Amino acid sequence: MNPNINTIANRLSLRPPQRTSLEILARICDLISLEKGADVAQALKTVRSEFSTVTDFERDFPSFCFALATGVGKTRLMGAFIAYLNKTEGIRHFFVLAPNLTIYNKLIADFTPNTPKYVFQGIAEFAVEPPEIITGDNYESGRAIRWSGLYGESGVHVNIFNIGKITSIETPKGAVKTNVPKFRRLHEYIGQSYFDYLSKLYDLVLLMDESHRYRASAGMKAIQELRPILGLESTATPQIERGGVADPFKNVIYSYPLSNAMEDGFVKEPAVATRENFDIENYDEGGLERLKLEDGVRIHENTKVELEVYARENGAPIVKPFMLVIARDTDHANALVKLIEDATFFEGRYEGKVITVHSALKGEERDETVEQLIHVEKPDNPTEIVIHVNMLKEGWDVTNLYTIVPLRAANSMTLVEQSIGRGLRLPYGKRTGVGAVDRLTIVAHDKFQEIVDYANSPESIIRGGLKIVGIPTERTRVVVAEPEIVNRIAGPVAPQGKPGTPADEQQKFLFESPKEREAAKATLEVIREFECLPRSANLDQPEIQRQIEEKVKTRITPAQQELEGVAEKVDVAMVVAKTIQLRNELSIDIPRITIQPVGDVTRGYREFKMDLSRVSYQPEDNEILTQELHRREQHRLMSGTGIVPEEKPEDYLVRGLIDFNDISYDDQAALLYTLAGQVVAHLRSYLKDEVKVTNVLQYHQQGLVNLIHAQMQDHYEEKATAYEAHVSKGFTTLRPNNYSAPSDEAERDFRVPVIEKQDIRKMLFSGFKRCLYCVQKFDSDSERRFAVVLENDSEAPKWFKPIRGVFQIHYAGDASYEPDFVVETKTDKFVCETKAANEMKDQDVLAKAKAAAEWCRHATEHEGNNGGKPWTYLLIPHDVITDNKTSQGLAATYAVQAGSAKIVSGEVRGLREAAPFARVTPRDEEKYRTCVPLLTLKAAAGAFSDPQHVEEPADWEWIAVNTKHRLRPGMFVAQVLGKSMEPAISDGAYGLFAAPVTGARQGKTVLVQMRDATDPETGERYTVKRYESEKVHEGDSWRHTRITLKPLNPDFQSIVFTGAEEGQVKVIAEYLETLGSES
Repeated sequence: MNPNINTIANRLSLRPPQRTSLEILARICDLISLEKGADVAQALKTVRSEFSTVTDFERDFPSFCFALATGVGKTRLMGAFIAYLNKTEGIRHFFVLAPNLTIYNKLIADFTPNTPKYVFQGIAEFAVEPPEIITGDNYESGRAIRWSGLYGESGVHVNIFNIGKITSIETPKGAVKTNVPKFRRLHEYIGQSYFDYLSKLYDLVLLMDESHRYRASAGMKAIQELRPILGLESTATPQIERGGVADPFKNVIYSYPLSNAMEDGFVKEPAVATRENFDIENYDEGGLERLKLEDGVRIHENTKVELEVYARENGAPIVKPFMLVIARDTDHANALVKLIEDATFFEGRYEGKVITVHSALKGEERDETVEQLIHVEKPDNPTEIVIHVNMLKEGWDVTNLYTIVPLRAANSMTLVEQSIGRGLRLPYGKRTGVGAVDRLTIVAHDKFQEIVDYANSPESIIRGGLKIVGIPTERTRVVVAEPEIVNRIAGPVAPQGKPGTPADEQQKFLFESPKEREAAKATLEVIREFECLPRSANLDQPEIQRQIEEKVKTRITPAQQELEGVAEKVDVAMVVAKTIQLRNELSIDIPRITIQPVGDVTRGYREFKMDLSRVSYQPEDNEILTQELHRREQHRLMSGTGIVPEEKPEDYLVRGLIDFNDISYDDQAALLYTLAGQVVAHLRSYLKDEVKVTNVLQYHQQGLVNLIHAQMQDHYEEKATAYEAHVSKGFTTLRPNNYSAPSDEAERDFRVPVIEKQDIRKMLFSGFKRCLYCVQKFDSDSERRFAVVLENDSEAPKWFKPIRGVFQIHYAGDASYEPDFVVETKTDKFVCETKAANEMKDQDVLAKAKAAAEWCRHATEHEGNNGGKPWTYLLIPHDVITDNKTSQGLAATYAVQAGSAKIVSGEVRGLREAAPFARVTPRDEEKYRTCVPLLTLKAAAGAFSDPQHVEEPADWEWIAVNTKHRLRPGMFVAQVLGKSMEPAISDGAYGLFAAPVTGARQGKTVLVQMRDATDPETGERYTVKRYESEKVHEGDSWRHTRITLKPLNPDFQSIVFTGAEEGQVKVIAEYLETLGSES
C-alpha cells in the first residue's frame, strides 16, 4: 500500500469512496506517463487492461471520470488529488474548471486557507507554503508568474476558472471591440496571453468539477487546446443529453452512485409523499398546486418539530429546515409567493419567510436574495420556503432542505434525480437512525406511483444506479477467541505456532488427562459463583477451595459413575488448586461497581418556560402517506381518527406524557398541566378557531408530547444527601471474544506494521506473550502500536482489550463507556484509552474520561481495603505512542485525576467541563471586537509568540466574553490549571490575556514560555506567574541580573533565572482578569 495515500487520506479524513478514488489515481500514475506528447492511444490500451470501463478518454489527452454521488465530497477529493500529484509526481500546476458562478465562488472559498471547508486542512506541506490561487478574476495581474519568480519553482499554482470566463469576449469600456476571448488576448503583465502561458506548462493537470455541464461547450473545446498532461473529471451524473437520449461517459474509471451513498449512510433517504386514496380527477390545476403546497408545509412543520426533539434529546445543534418549491417560470414563481404569503394560506404566517430565486432578479434585489440563500442554513435565518425557477444547480450545498414540492411538469426520472440532488446532505454528517432527521421528502401527489415505480426499477440511480465498478462483497466468518486460561486448559495456545512465538516457547497442556481437563473446565464455571468475593486472591483460601471442590465433584461425578471401577480417578483437589492458581495468573480483577445515592433522594423536573418558537402545526383533514423510495417502507405522518374527545385541551397532552416511564403523574401533575397549558396557549396564538386547536392536539398529539418530554430532560434534577459506590463483585471471569472476520483472513503478527490501516478492523492479530487472549482485534493502528508498547514493557505482565459488559462505566445519562485496554503491572492497574490527538478535547471524550476516572477512584478505594492495587485512567493521544514508551511512563504524563478529570501533566490538558462561554462563528470584522479565541496555554504560547505575525487556524474556537476591557487583536481566553496562583487565580479558572505585554512587566501576572526549563507543578514549558526582575545600569542601558516567575501560593516555589539565562524566558501575554472558573 502506498504510504502517501495513507498520509493524505488520514490527514484529510477521506471517506472510503474518496480513498478508493485516490488509490485509482495512484494506479493511473503507475500505468501511464504523465507528460506532454505522450502516446494517448497506448495509454488508453494500458489503462483498459486494468480498468475495462474506460473505453475512450474522449479527449486528446488522458482523462478519467470519477462518478461520485452528490454529498460524498467531490471538492475534498480534488484537494486530495492535487496533494497526491504534487507530493508523488512533483506536479505544480493545476487548472480547476467550474460550470457556473455558484460553484466557481464555492471552489475559491474552499481552496482558500482559514476557511471552514479548506480542502488542504492537515496537509503539512501546504501549511508552510499554501498553493497560490489564481482565478478568472485576477489572472490578468500576472500574479502566477510573479509568484513563481518570488518563491522559486517549488510552489503549487491552482487556477480556478468558470467555463464562461474561458470564452468571454468582454472588453473594457472604451476599448476596441474584438471577438478574441479575453483568455487568449495579450496581457502586458504576462507578456503573452494567459492561454499561451498555460498551454506551455509541462505539468498542467485539469480538474473538471460537474463536468457533465460543459462537455460539449465551446469553452471545453478551448480547454482541450491547453494540452494538459492529465484530466480528472468529477460528477454525480456521468452522462449528457443528446436529443433527449442519455449519452454515458466512456471514461468513467470509478462509480459510486447514489444507491451506494444511501446504503452507506452518507446521504439522506429520499422519500415521496402523497395522500391516501388520492384521485387527481377531483382537482383542477390550481387546486392541485395549493393542495401540494399545503401538504408540503404540513410535512415541513412536522419535520421542524421532529428535528428539535432529536436535537434536544441528543444534545445536538437545532437544525432549522426549509421547503423548496420548484416553479415553472418567473410569473409562476411570483404567483406562488403571493399565494403563500396571503392571509388565507395558514393564516398568513409565512409572510416574509419566502424568497424566490430566478434569472429575472436584477441588481440589489438579486444580491439580497442570493445572500439570503447562502445563509438559509443558519438557525436565525427567517426563510422557511425557497421558490426557484431552474436556478439552483450544482454547488448550492445545504444540509437543512427536507421537503421538496415540484410544481413544474417533468417525468419521474427528472423529478427524482434532479430534485433530490440539492437536499441529500445530512445536517449532522451521518445518519441518526431517526426517520424524520434522515429523510428528504418529495410531495408529488400526481406523480406518486410513477416515481415509486421508477425508484424501484433497475435503471433508477436510487435503487440500482448507473453502477459501473461495484464494491466486492466479502464472505465473513465468526472467530471465537477464548481467554488464554481456557486455551491452557483445553490444549496448546497455537497448535501450528503463533506468529512471533518460537515453538519451544509455546504453552503445553496444563493437564494431560482428558478427565482432569474436564474437571478444570468445571472449576472455571464454578468460580463464577464466587465472584462476590473481594478479590480473586480469596480463592486461595482453603475453605473456599473446599467449597469449589465439592461443587466440581457434583458436576463431574455422574460421568465417572458410568464406568465405576474402570474410569480413571481424578484428584479434584489438585485440579482445583492448579486451575485457581493459573486462573489468577491469567486474569485481572475488575470489580463490578455501581454508584448509588444515599440519604434523602429527590428526583423530578424543575418548572420552566417552553421554547415553542418552532411549533406551527396545522389542522389536518386526513392522513398523509409517506413512502420511502429506497427502503420501500411506508409511514403515516399523523394519526388522529378515533381519538376520544377530552374535557379540556390540556388533557390530550397530559394523557400522552404520563405514558413515559420517567414521568409520575402523582408527583408531577401540576408541572405537566403547566407545560401543556403553555402549548395550548401557543396554539391559540395562531389558530383563532378552537376547533382547529383541538384538531392539532388530536392529530399532532405525539409530536407535541415528544417535544414537551424532550425539553423536560434539560430540567431534570436528582438530589441526594450523598453518593456511595457499591461493589457487587470483586472480580469477573473472562468470557470469549466473538469477532467477525473475512473468511480468508489469517492471524497476523501484531508487531508487523499494518499498511492497509483503513482495513485494520477486519484483521486478526496474535503472537502476544502478555495478553490474556491469544487473538485480538484493534479498532485503529494506534491500538495495535499500544499493544506493542505493553508487550515490550517488563513492568506490564498482563493486559487485554475488554469486551462489552466488562466495565460498568456510565456517562451522559445511560450511555455506557467501554475502554480500549485494561492493564495490570507489578504495582498498578490501568484503564487505558488511545485517542486521536485532535479528538482529545472532544466533549464526548471528556465525559468518558471523567466517568472512567471516577470509576478508578472507587475501584482504588475497594482494592485498598482488600490488599489490592490502585487503579488509574490513562487518556493517551495517538501521536505519543512509540515503541520506547512504558505504561508507567505514560501514566506519569497522561493519568487523569478523578473529580476534575484533569490530566496530571503532558501536552494535552484541560479535561474539564465545557468552558462557560457562548461559541460564535464571527465574520472577520467581528474578531477581537465582539469575541476572542478560546485557546490552551500551549496553543496561545505558539500563536502569539510573534504578535506581529499571528496566524489564526481555521479550527480556532471563538467566544463572546463579558469583560471590562476593550477587546483588541492579541487578546484570547485560556484556562489556567494548577494551584500555584491561588487565591488570585483558582485551579481551572478562565482568564482573559492580552499579547503583547505593554509597558513595564514588573509585578504583572504573565504567560511565559521557557526554552529549557519546565514548571515543576505541571511539567510544561509554559506557565502563568507573577513577573519580577532585578536590573543593573550599564552606561545608558541596563541588563537583567535575575528574573523570578513567582507563584502566589506559598506552597509552591518560584522559578528563577539568572541574567545569563534571560534568553530562556519569553513573555507572551499579560493576564488581565478572571472570567470564570470551575468547581
